[in-house]
Amino acid sequence: MAARLKVTQIKSKVSEKQNQRHTLRSLGLKRIGDSVVRPDDAQTRGYVRAVAHLVNVEEID
Repeated sequence: MAARLKVTQIKSKVSEKQNQRHTLRSLGLKRIGDSVVRPDDAQTRGYVRAVAHLVNVEEID
């Protein structure tokens, strides 16, 4: 079974750069406390790396 990542927004995007706000939106995160489950692939890892200071990531099976 493919691994998945649970990504939770833990900080506000208000004072962040526009590209980081767009990255959060493409992950499906709109507000603090929102969580999404995404496949563990290179694209998702890149998104998470770009906004690592705003999100918390857990591996789930």
